[in-house]
Amino acid sequence: MMRVRVGDQVAVIRGNSRGKRGRVSRVNLDKGTVVVEGVNIVKRHVKATPQKPGGILEVEAPLHESKVMLIDPETDKPTRVSYSIKEGKKQRIAKSGAEILGEQK
Repeated sequence: MMRVRVGDQVAVIRGNSRGKRGRVSRVNLDKGTVVVEGVNIVKRHVKATPQKPGGILEVEAPLHESKVMLIDPETDKPTRVSYSIKEGKKQRIAKSGAEILGEQK
């Protein structure tokens, strides 16, 4: 299970994009990776097709989930995440402020 979900605000804590922040746009549970908007930009050389012109595109590459940290909306700082079960629902809780971040199914 991943601690971040689509739409979460995260900070990158390792790698070339360290210190950058962005919103999670995609999550791959099988590989344990996330794609963050505006972070880890790479260039892809695309061959032209009848529908699209070719060229060099800048796209966001996936990052491993261990390289990002969820941002606590209360303190606006990166925080670790814990889980608790209340009334049969699993909830994410920010370690820094003990604020409920969202419910899971």
